[in-house]
Amino acid sequence: MKAFFEGIQYLFVDILFAPLDLLRSLELKSWFGANTVNWILMCICAYAIVYWCKQLKLHQDNGEENQDTTAHSFLTK
Repeated sequence: MKAFFEGIQYLFVDILFAPLDLLRSLELKSWFGANTVNWILMCICAYAIVYWCKQLKLHQDNGEENQDTTAHSFLTK
């Protein structure tokens, strides 16, 4: 049973977390290089928010948006 848990430890520590160890060692040399993944994810999220807002505006301009507060029965009480 001990070998099973040591196998799980080896998988996570030595294999799956190796890229994170690389980023941690890269931070001492270049902060921007170590945070490249964060910058990429922030750019993707910013693009998604802009796209979502454009789609909301498009549906509102077409009159497809139902903004009636009585759309849900619990709001009419």
